[in-house]
Amino acid sequence: MSLLNKNFLSLVYLCHMFQLGKTIVSEDILEKDFVCNLSACHGACCVDGDAGAPLSEAETKILEDIYDKVKPFLRPEGIAAIEAQGTWVVGTDGTLETPLIDEKDCAYVIFDGKTALCGIEQAYNQGEVSWKKPVSCHLYPIRVKEFSEFAAVNYDRWDICDPACSLGAELEVPVYKFVKEALVRKFGSEWYAELEKVAEDLKK
Repeated sequence: MSLLNKNFLSLVYLCHMFQLGKTIVSEDILEKDFVCNLSACHGACCVDGDAGAPLSEAETKILEDIYDKVKPFLRPEGIAAIEAQGTWVVGTDGTLETPLIDEKDCAYVIFDGKTALCGIEQAYNQGEVSWKKPVSCHLYPIRVKEFSEFAAVNYDRWDICDPACSLGAELEVPVYKFVKEALVRKFGSEWYAELEKVAEDLKK
């Protein structure tokens, strides 16, 4: 039995997870509902917490390459933080992350009134860059943890997202459908099609 299967069996027993290719997926992403409600939370996930957005090594290179095009969309304090710390940083646990402003807001955050938005995504929406934002942000509330032989795909519960859970329940939109675009971006369309099959099987 491979390491992947050993981990899979223990995770299934403890957390109701299933194997899909080289991923171990929590059933929560199929069973829990979620739709971001910016009018209620004001983008709190971009400004709360104690670390920047997780990045892959490839994404750090992208941030370096696109920074000059993203910079005009950023706040002065965000620009100052990036130019002091770099377009990305190494977190306290050794992970690659976006830099923070005074250990609070992500340096790439901008505001529309009280609502936090992503400056990178604004540059993308304006056609200035072809990269939307870090995939970890795009995937939220799903978190992906990479291991040597598989990736664990989990639903991250955070009380600031209670309005999103309520709206998702009202609209009957499960997590995996809300973040379809991000899941396809991360794992591919074939993987997502298989995920949909599992979701249908669980309904039977």
